[in-house]
Amino acid sequence: MADDDRLSITLKARASPTHRALLQRLAEGEATVSEVAAPFDISLPAISRHLKAMEEAGLISRGRDAQWRSRHLGASPVKEVAAWVTDYQAFSESRFDRLDDHLRAMKKESDH
Repeated sequence: MADDDRLSITLKARASPTHRALLQRLAEGEATVSEVAAPFDISLPAISRHLKAMEEAGLISRGRDAQWRSRHLGASPVKEVAAWVTDYQAFSESRFDRLDDHLRAMKKESDH
């Protein structure tokens, strides 16, 4: 999968408030589908669909230990999003710095 495609999939998976809440739950530690679903008023099949979408995005992974199929967070896609945001942040900050310089120059000219 191309990096841009993976980034799009990861951002799409993070866009859902339910997905963010589920990821927050998994940030507390590995859990089964039933354990993840417990605090939510959502059916187990719906929780499973949400988890599958996040698994496809690489945000979580599934373990298998006998009958337990726990889920846990995956760090790689989150790091990719953070890197993308950092790159964009540097660009936008440089633009704001230039705007500040321009506004200061305009103010200086108007003060004279």
